[in-house]
Amino acid sequence: MIFPIFKTKTENSPCFNLSDPEDRKKYFQLKAGDEIEKLKKYLEKNTFIAYLLGKKNTGKSTYSELFTEIIGPEHIAHISIGDVVREVHQNITDSKQRKDLISFLKGNYRGYISIEQCLDALLKRDTATLLPTEFILTLTKRAISKVGEKALFIDGFPRDLDQVSYSLYFRDLIGWREDPDFFILIDVPELVIDERIKHRVVCPKCHAPRNLKLHLAKKVRYDKQIGEFYFICDNSECQGEKMISKEGDKLGIETIRSRLETDQKLIKMAFSLYGIPKILLRNSIPVKEADKYVNDYEITPEYSYQWNEESKKVKVIEMPWQVLDDRGTPSYSLLPPPVVVSLIKQMVEILHST
Repeated sequence: MIFPIFKTKTENSPCFNLSDPEDRKKYFQLKAGDEIEKLKKYLEKNTFIAYLLGKKNTGKSTYSELFTEIIGPEHIAHISIGDVVREVHQNITDSKQRKDLISFLKGNYRGYISIEQCLDALLKRDTATLLPTEFILTLTKRAISKVGEKALFIDGFPRDLDQVSYSLYFRDLIGWREDPDFFILIDVPELVIDERIKHRVVCPKCHAPRNLKLHLAKKVRYDKQIGEFYFICDNSECQGEKMISKEGDKLGIETIRSRLETDQKLIKMAFSLYGIPKILLRNSIPVKEADKYVNDYEITPEYSYQWNEESKKVKVIEMPWQVLDDRGTPSYSLLPPPVVVSLIKQMVEILHST
């Protein structure tokens, strides 16, 4: 299962700062302006359902958020199955919320266990145990009913091999219109996922994420006592809060190894299916091929730091981030925007061929 390399390089392109919203807007206009207009026109009267399939921490929500930023939130909804379940779990103790939920379930749920058993399973669930698929489908249908008739990015379904067959008829099961549906399969090297987990930090107050190695904050500080660099949250309302790592993150992907293996099996199964279109998104590109396919500013930078004792300041060192992909090939990881350019162009081909 090899994902093709998608060319986004533009000759004589200006250098865009892809972390800046205004520069991103200009970037997407240059790289995929015609396709963006076609999608906007299509979505004036039509919708689609896209199933995001990738290993955990591959950037599924990032890609859909960028797509929404470009096309417009009035046309797009991102439904995270995990978020749907967590919201229901959080609200189920409220008597009114519980009553509304049970009323919806009575009118829509069909399955092998009772509604009360489903709710009991929800209350006792853990992150490793999957809820009954029929129950998940009904909760998803309820979430979709709240966003209206928008194009949908479904994130987190299918989650298990047994659910793949359900996804093939998902739009029928939830009573959706006869609009196109397709898989979006995402290929990210495990070493990329590992580094994303190991170096991520969050603000304890606003929970904004950053990554010490891959996602620079405006303020970098140095703790001389422990010899470590750290970020200060960019949010002014947090008043200089130190960003911290989550417990267990330093172990990297080993804490989610079994989940990654299941995700890989899901991707392979979806890749082999007939009758449903697929968009293939590749996060990495071999170093020796990079100059041919991408502009330098589309490559993910890696940050390291040095403390200058004389000036009492942190020096930030930036260079292209190089990793070994899952086949052992020296590769660069791509920033999200060029991956989304690939998404946009492939999506236009699918929607205009149906």
